[in-house]
Amino acid sequence: MSELFEFNGAELQAISLSVQVALICSLISLPLALWLGYVMARKEFWGKSIVESIIHLPLVMPPVTTGYILLLLLGSKSPIGSWIYDTFGIKLAFSFYAAIIASVVVSFPLIVRSIRTSMELVDTGLEDASRMLGASKFKTFIQITIPLALPGVISGTILSFARSLGEFGATITFAGNIEGETQTLPLAIYSYMQIPGQEDSTFRLVLVSIFISFLAMILSEWYIKKMKNARA
Repeated sequence: MSELFEFNGAELQAISLSVQVALICSLISLPLALWLGYVMARKEFWGKSIVESIIHLPLVMPPVTTGYILLLLLGSKSPIGSWIYDTFGIKLAFSFYAAIIASVVVSFPLIVRSIRTSMELVDTGLEDASRMLGASKFKTFIQITIPLALPGVISGTILSFARSLGEFGATITFAGNIEGETQTLPLAIYSYMQIPGQEDSTFRLVLVSIFISFLAMILSEWYIKKMKNARA
C-alpha cells in the first residue's frame, strides 16, 4: 500500500510545476483584475458590453480554441512572438511562459467576475465620504474599496488558482506537453493514462490534484467566513 504513494521524479516535477504556474498566474491576474473589476463596477463607457464579452470569452470558448488563438498571436511565426524573440530572446510558445500565459487567459474571467461583483456591493457613499475628507482616488481604492470587497477578492484569487491548476486544453495546445518544462498535473495525468501499467502514477496524481483543489476551496471558505464573523 505504501508503494502506491511513492512519487517518482517526473510526478514530483509535474506537481511542483503546476503549483508554480498556478501561483504565478494568481499573482499576475490579481492586480489586473482589481483594476479591471473596479472599472467595470464603477465606470460607464461606450463599448462596455463588448469589453465585458471579450473578458469572459475564455469562459465559454473551448480551451483548445483559446490555446490555438494564443499560438496564432504569440507563436514564433507571429509578428508579436517573433518581435519578443528578436528583442528579448524569449520564445513564448511551447515554454514555461506559455503555460503561465494560457493559465492567466483561461482563469482571468473568474477573478474579474468575482472582484467586480464584490465591488458593486461596496457602498459608494463610503468612497464619496473618503474623497470629501481629502483622500485621493487611489488612497480611497486601497483603504476603502479593496478592504470592503476583500471576500470577493480572495474568493476570485482562489478560483483563479484552482482553475489554473486544472487547466488542460489551452496549455497543451499553446505550451505543449514537455516533461519538466510544461507538463503540469492534468497533462501528466493524461500522459500516464495513455501508458499501460501506469495506473498507480495516474491515481497518485489524481489524488494530489483533488487534495490541492479541495484545500484551496476549504481555505477560501474558512477565511471568508472568518471575515464575515469579524464584521458582524
